[in-house]
Amino acid sequence: MTKLDIPALKSQLLEQRSSLVAQLNTLRGGNLTRAEASAEHFSSREDSPAQTTTEKDLEFALDAHETAELGAVEAALKRIESGTYGECTDCGTHIAPARLQATPDAARCIPCQEKAERA
Repeated sequence: MTKLDIPALKSQLLEQRSSLVAQLNTLRGGNLTRAEASAEHFSSREDSPAQTTTEKDLEFALDAHETAELGAVEAALKRIESGTYGECTDCGTHIAPARLQATPDAARCIPCQEKAERA
């Protein structure tokens, strides 16, 4: 990977981080925690308990997914700063530039990612 690729990918990661933070703030209702936002959102609902529970579960799942994605982006930005971006965190080989173009927050090469997903 050339040095010229890294600034573009870093910019993409920074944009992704900003978008995720905005999505989480919207989902959570600002600076509230997950539980506070859910309690506030569902406190005066007239829906059935089953429907309310399903909607809560969906909101928690979306929040957990976006939080995990934000963590992956933050980790990629730290790897850029430390000079290890583009190296597989499991085996140390170079991650294919095409993979990083498609998924800038990728921490593993494809074989290691496949192994991690099977485990």
